[in-house]
Amino acid sequence: MKRFWTDVDVADGEVRLDGRPLRTPRRQPLALPTPALADAVAAEWRAVEDSVDPRRLPLTGLANAAIDIVAPDPAGFAAGLARYGESDLLAYRAESPAELVARQAAAWDPLLDWLRRRYDVHVSVTAGVMHCAQPPATVARLREAVAAHDPFVLAGLSPIVTIGGSLVAALALVDGAAAAPALWDAVTLDERWQEERWGEDALATRAREARRAEWDAAARFLALLG
Repeated sequence: MKRFWTDVDVADGEVRLDGRPLRTPRRQPLALPTPALADAVAAEWRAVEDSVDPRRLPLTGLANAAIDIVAPDPAGFAAGLARYGESDLLAYRAESPAELVARQAAAWDPLLDWLRRRYDVHVSVTAGVMHCAQPPATVARLREAVAAHDPFVLAGLSPIVTIGGSLVAALALVDGAAAAPALWDAVTLDERWQEERWGEDALATRAREARRAEWDAAARFLALLG
């Protein structure tokens, strides 16, 4: 789609192009819950040059998802995210070498300790890749924790959970227990370790950079909801 508008403004939580409110792909009003998010979405549309590239509108895309995808069934969407807690990245540790084991413990144990204090749950940890079942009480409590969030927060959490593979890290981010850059380092620890050992792979680096951009956009989206 070519740029057809001149002016972008915000009124009553809605972004308007030449006075006409933006709508989602399913034709719902793009009503944004905070002034900060509305201003940031408006800035994305002001920055459009000749044509619309959805990759340059990540906040708009997440807002669209919140309204079109999450809001019709927030409980179902939350349940899908909560399932990541049954096989969280932070529960699966390397058996060797000792340096990697130590790095994982240093980066991941504080997050599990925070989860234990915050939600009064225990996460079982294993060495290796075989499935490690989590206590039913833990699974149930994590499900409740995710379901407590509104559709906009759930939409922002989704890339954090799916890209990082860790529900624990996502909950820590939305709770303000850890900053996005530190959590990114935690969930990509194994990749960076392999890179240190065997050297950089250009394709893998570009793929990680693309995931990092999506992660950062989701983290910013969540921050703008606060």
